[in-house]
Amino acid sequence: MVRALAELAATHPVAILTRSPSATLAIAEESPVPVVYCRAVTDIEQFLATQDVRIVLYVNQNAKNFQMFRYGRMWHVFINHGESDKMYMTTNQFKAYDYAFVAGDAALDRLRRKLWDFDLEKKAIAIGRPQTDHLSGELPYTPDERTVVLYSPTWEGDRPAAEYGSALTHGVALSEALLASPAHRLIYRPHPRSGVVSREYGEANRRIIAAIAAANARDPKAQHVYDDGPVLGWQLGAADVAITDVSAMVYDRLATGKPIVVTRPVSPDAELDLGGYLGSAEWLTADAAGDVITVIDRALADPDARATLDRWSQHHFGDVTPGAATARFHAAIERLMTEWNRFAAEHAGDPDANDVDADELDEDDPEGMPSGG
Repeated sequence: MVRALAELAATHPVAILTRSPSATLAIAEESPVPVVYCRAVTDIEQFLATQDVRIVLYVNQNAKNFQMFRYGRMWHVFINHGESDKMYMTTNQFKAYDYAFVAGDAALDRLRRKLWDFDLEKKAIAIGRPQTDHLSGELPYTPDERTVVLYSPTWEGDRPAAEYGSALTHGVALSEALLASPAHRLIYRPHPRSGVVSREYGEANRRIIAAIAAANARDPKAQHVYDDGPVLGWQLGAADVAITDVSAMVYDRLATGKPIVVTRPVSPDAELDLGGYLGSAEWLTADAAGDVITVIDRALADPDARATLDRWSQHHFGDVTPGAATARFHAAIERLMTEWNRFAAEHAGDPDANDVDADELDEDDPEGMPSGG
């Protein structure tokens, strides 16, 4: 999202406010816009005293968001950090914000079904996924005629209902098939937590990594990739087809409008919501993993598969033409700026509602939480 914010900064000043030292250091390394560390509420007070802040965007439901909500003369907008059919996407916490930027019709339908008395028409604004317009990163290989396959499994999960990881059940077999093919290039990007719960899962992950190294040693022109880098972007844009588990990666890839194959969990306890895209997805079962190339070819060439993908991509994200989501994001910001100006004109004579009584802040509490009842 930082690159989308950088583009927005060409029109409106943008800054990222952080609340922890580790997050500040990590974001500052890659952020193209200013990063401001505000550990305590008094730091926020000082920042707002010098800046004309009109819109605040929130990427998650952190409890510290509540500390920023006290300021009434700015729009508080939930933008989330992804798109999926998880319960998190319909939390009642949406109502705490003035507005919510959502991906598309699928998100609007979810909110309409799940939330009582939520003013969807006013508060939810569909913008697509602007991050998809900024899939950055340098390719670690030289493009050629090979079909590029991104395989990005999640970890094994910490409970039966979340056992979506496929490295052990599908990954070894499908990787061996792709590495043996002179017509394919494998990009393997496993979840960084792979193997933290299951020793066998970790061993499968290491086996795939070793197989990639061996395949490249046999044929350096193959240029297979084991990717454990911090940047996710180029992988989604460069791959001709992506193989993902049931995870946010499904929807990150769906936002590109390019072919996807989803691994079918082996565990009978793994929860699947087949009412949305997953009900129409191109599935790869564990017993068909060794024949993955046949499944890939169908996802790439079958017109019915293409039509299904287009339909669900449109439903979740709207127009996925490069640049379309960024344009919708900017239009949404301009809409809220216009609304801000209208309210500011109406209340020009009011006293400053953003002043916070010092008695509300506990001097012994560096987080600045209210001390009274």
